[in-house]
Amino acid sequence: MKTEIHPKVNPVCFVDVSSGKKFITTSILKSDKTENIDGVDHFVIIRDVTMDSHPAYTGEKRFVDTAGRVEKFQNKFSRRR
Repeated sequence: MKTEIHPKVNPVCFVDVSSGKKFITTSILKSDKTENIDGVDHFVIIRDVTMDSHPAYTGEKRFVDTAGRVEKFQNKFSRRR
């Protein structure tokens, strides 16, 4: 196996913006912000949506206005007489 072609894996802490929950894992991502957790420096990556706040995982129902989008499309691309 070639040693020089694989990216370096770093300790990372993903932070959910809406809930503030932290997920500690490893990733090839880096950031300028670091945080020392249990004596290990982790790169801190801020995320808008994680499994802690995503509607599919939380069971939250969201209403999507599909009728409004269809009307906008028809108005935009309808032929004018």
